[in-house]
Amino acid sequence: MDTSIWAIISLGFFLGIKHALDADHLVAVTTIVSRSKDWKQASKIGILWGIGHTAALLLLGIFVIAFQFQLPEKVALFLEFLVGIMLVYLGVNLIFKLRNRNFFHLHEHTHDGYRHIHPHIHTLEDINRTSGTVDNWHHDHSYRGRSLFIGLVHGFAGSAALMLVVLATINSSFWAVVYIAVFGIGSIGGMMLMSVLLSIPFVVAHKRLESWFNYVQIAAATLSIIFGAFLMIEIAFVQGLVL
Repeated sequence: MDTSIWAIISLGFFLGIKHALDADHLVAVTTIVSRSKDWKQASKIGILWGIGHTAALLLLGIFVIAFQFQLPEKVALFLEFLVGIMLVYLGVNLIFKLRNRNFFHLHEHTHDGYRHIHPHIHTLEDINRTSGTVDNWHHDHSYRGRSLFIGLVHGFAGSAALMLVVLATINSSFWAVVYIAVFGIGSIGGMMLMSVLLSIPFVVAHKRLESWFNYVQIAAATLSIIFGAFLMIEIAFVQGLVL
């Protein structure tokens, strides 16, 4: 194995870390870690995202390398469009979960004979104190499957360009697969670190600023919806998916 192959493999690791910093990746993971109560849970989210991402790259990568097949441009754009749909879904889903758990809801009041309705947010402490129920908000482990699925979607969506780079620089199919695996390991490490960093404001809000916890979550959900909608418009009309 010559020095150039080692250089390419090493580059794949650092490119994997950089790939984890893509805006759509960070927005998606931020929406999930907004429900994290500690950095350990956030790091698991990042690891699961990276595993899903790497699995998608390996599956499609082996297929591309084995059959010398390239995804049509429209198919690649459609996969990226799905990322936008997923981001919007994550944001909307988080808002509905907040609403259904009675964190964010509408209050009806009557003052001096005048009835009006206004939005209101209860904190976890308020709900537990008044209802006597156990807080199960953070015991929902569905984030695991969601993180893995999001990683899979991002892996398939971003794999077309990566395959072109691999096939253009590595003649050996074996080392091309190794490159993808190393790239995936880099993305796992990068996303694990970013998940921990992104979870900090949510963990702080949960532990010290309980009244702000839901506001921070709503901000994350709104960002996911806006970014997802922008991504869909960009891919559909600027990059030419529907043209």
